[in-house]
Amino acid sequence: QVQVVESGGGLVQPGGSLRLSCAASGSISSINRMGWYRQAPGKQRELVAAIFSGGDINYADLAKGRFTVSRDNAKNTVYLQMNSLKPEDTAVYYCNAYGGWFDDWGQGTQVTVSS
Repeated sequence: QVQVVESGGGLVQPGGSLRLSCAASGSISSINRMGWYRQAPGKQRELVAAIFSGGDINYADLAKGRFTVSRDNAKNTVYLQMNSLKPEDTAVYYCNAYGGWFDDWGQGTQVTVSS
């Protein structure tokens, strides 16, 4: 099992940037994939980006060209750099750790894009 804790959310103006962090602990070596998801009010949770243990990265169309996912193995932390933010990016952003026998979620961090 893995525990993940998100941080870095907040209020930002349209066009601004935020960097979210996801710190993982527990069975780190068993993680196959770390993912960022988001859920806006009244909408389903959706994938933003995922980074695999081998280094491959997948981006949802909503993230391509604006968001960048990266990781620091020494800190067991995955980051989501979000640039050119839009009001429609407003959502709770969740970190997910997926492995052979676990699929663990953080509590989420609120991102609000508004002037």
